[in-house]
Amino acid sequence: MAVNFGPFVLDRGTHQLRRGPEERRLGPKGFELLELLLDHRPNVVTRERIRERLWPGTFISESTVASLVAEVRAALGEDARRPSYLRTVHGVGLAFCGAAVESRSAPAPPADPIAYRLVLKDREVMLNAGENLLGRVENGVVWLSSPTVSRRHARISIEDGRAILEDLASKNGTFVNGCRITAPIALTDGDTFRLGRVTIGLRAVLPNEATRTDAED
Repeated sequence: MAVNFGPFVLDRGTHQLRRGPEERRLGPKGFELLELLLDHRPNVVTRERIRERLWPGTFISESTVASLVAEVRAALGEDARRPSYLRTVHGVGLAFCGAAVESRSAPAPPADPIAYRLVLKDREVMLNAGENLLGRVENGVVWLSSPTVSRRHARISIEDGRAILEDLASKNGTFVNGCRITAPIALTDGDTFRLGRVTIGLRAVLPNEATRTDAED
């Protein structure tokens, strides 16, 4: 089933948030939070229930929950001071406050297989299916020699045509759109992200394209 609200569709089948034909970037935890609030609309979901659902058996800080709420609001283009969908009930939790309608998921259109490359200053590196480790470590997909990058800094997982970026408790952080991420987040073609002070781009390509470096141009 999918849930339609305003110009958005939360598609449980494809695990996507879309505004018309455009997919809005939302990490797995953000998707789960929005799904939880929609399932309980218009009732308030307490912060304790949110923590139990998203991080069972794990202690997390209020700032982690706040960062996740900010990620969902950013995907919806919502101002926290004038919410259209996520209403904060201070001292209690959150509620979905917009009108929403359940519908059947439309079948996803066929698409060409997608692979991904990292774009660095001096080269491009093809990512492998599964886990790709980033940092100052020899078994990583790419060696990043900057002292601001941890040995095991972050990883990108390629699963079902999606690229999911996750910080690995790095010292100097992993940033997307200038914001330090605290949970896995989906990347799309043309996105840039930063590990410490190293900026990296992401390109979506057909998987049969050979790995290319700038020297080959």
